[in-house]
Amino acid sequence: MKVLVIGSGGREHALVWKIKQSPLVREVFCAPGNAGIALDGTCVDIAVDDLDGLIRFATETRIDLTVVGPELPLTLGIVDRFRERGLEVAGPLGELAKLEGSKAHTKSVLTHAGVATAAYEVFTEAAPAKEYVRRQARSGTHVVVKADGLAAGKGVVVCSSAEEAEAAIDDCLVKKVFGAAGATVVIEECLPGEEASFIVLTDGATVLPFPTSQDHKRLLDGDKGPNTGGMGAYSPAPVVTKDLEASVLTDVIHPTLETLLRMGPPYTGWLYAGLMIAGDTTNVLEFNVRMGDPETQPILMRLQSDLVPALVQLASGERLEVKLEWDPRPAVCVVMAAEGYPGTVAKGDVIHGLDAAARLADVKVFHAGTARRGSDIVTAGGRVLGVTALGADLPAAIARAYEAVSLITWRGAQHRTDIGRKALHSWER
Repeated sequence: MKVLVIGSGGREHALVWKIKQSPLVREVFCAPGNAGIALDGTCVDIAVDDLDGLIRFATETRIDLTVVGPELPLTLGIVDRFRERGLEVAGPLGELAKLEGSKAHTKSVLTHAGVATAAYEVFTEAAPAKEYVRRQARSGTHVVVKADGLAAGKGVVVCSSAEEAEAAIDDCLVKKVFGAAGATVVIEECLPGEEASFIVLTDGATVLPFPTSQDHKRLLDGDKGPNTGGMGAYSPAPVVTKDLEASVLTDVIHPTLETLLRMGPPYTGWLYAGLMIAGDTTNVLEFNVRMGDPETQPILMRLQSDLVPALVQLASGERLEVKLEWDPRPAVCVVMAAEGYPGTVAKGDVIHGLDAAARLADVKVFHAGTARRGSDIVTAGGRVLGVTALGADLPAAIARAYEAVSLITWRGAQHRTDIGRKALHSWER
């Protein structure tokens, strides 16, 4: 069969890499892809939001299955459009993708489902929003200011003061830094605890849990600096115990799916719950309607089964009956980013050492913001690479990932040096 993966990041490279391994697959295309994806599949120059172009390509090329990586085409209704043309595609319908497209909508769904989440208010005007954060500050409550719509993972500000919260409100509602995505803001209580990513594949009733993982959203070591799209991840996340995993399925995933079903058609595809865990208490911070990036890289590094049969079942509307096998070894992904990220980044710098890193055992370098220029691979985005490694235990996986990172260089390259470190105390127990 022929498979089309939509997207151009590290997540999509991991999907192409894993899908290509399936004996069911003859050819893998990726739109628009990147320089690394071109080594594992065939890239086609079609933007993720060019739905007409994607439909035309899938039709003319006789694509048997389309897998959508990023959230934007899902929220634009790509699944609806493909299905109208009789094209098989794995993912939620546009109205269900609103679960990620609007944080205010997510809060409403969580409330109706009875799922624990932080107290919040929604605003479209700056003055009442600022008054709200001042009241919260007087009561000693820190807040998180979130642009309601899609802002590439950068529309969330964890505020340590009322002044910082007011500045974040101005960015969204006055300066319109995030455009339409920031026309509404959700302001919620800042919860203590440790974050974890809980991702499942579902047909709307049957749920297939993927291994847990933990993302590192802040730019700098020690979870300092601005939020980013993610600077690294590891899997599994020891903070999610077996008992906690069972309770998340019972108290978060199933009630959410049941609530969505009461509201409309069944939710199909990946459902990603961003959790805040403090002791025995779990709150949902957000939902995503696709796999995470960079969480996909270490998770799929551990996948030993063929992923394609499950995706085919979802795309064809069948019940999800596939069993997946996972490597018990942990995996760690370290994101290497361009100079200036998460702001304006330098592009066009030649990347050295990719071949040397690729020769290391149990290492895969997933590309994100890369392009080919002649015989060179150069930087072409903010997050450039996701250097991912397996290890016999978490310390070994961390060491192997950073060994690979040490071999890769370009002008202004930056990365965190503490990916996975917070889990070591749990691992050692």
